[in-house]
Amino acid sequence: QVQLVDSGGGLVQPGGFLRLSCAASGNIFSPNIMGWYRQAPGKERELVATITSGGSTNYADSVKGRFTISRDNAKNTVFLQMNSLKPEDTAVYYCNLKKTWPRLVDYWGQGTQVTVSS
Repeated sequence: QVQLVDSGGGLVQPGGFLRLSCAASGNIFSPNIMGWYRQAPGKERELVATITSGGSTNYADSVKGRFTISRDNAKNTVFLQMNSLKPEDTAVYYCNLKKTWPRLVDYWGQGTQVTVSS
């Protein structure tokens, strides 16, 4: 019904930057919420940032001031600009879309690996 393709991960040194992107296609309805979650080895999946169709954003405390989430509603695409990366940012990052109509349904991308290391 909805497909998400996320990309942009890679290997970067501490202090570096990456830009993740996620394109949604299929039976997308508005309003909806798109966001990014991450899961590090041995850790639970955690919220990184979300953005509503109207542009309201929410960030995890650990990434505030460093990461910026944005979206292009016309293209059904969400981005995550990650600056000042730290080793603790290393994780698989997953794109998420939450449909709110006609019912609450979550869709997930395949995940993209972000590794921050010297």
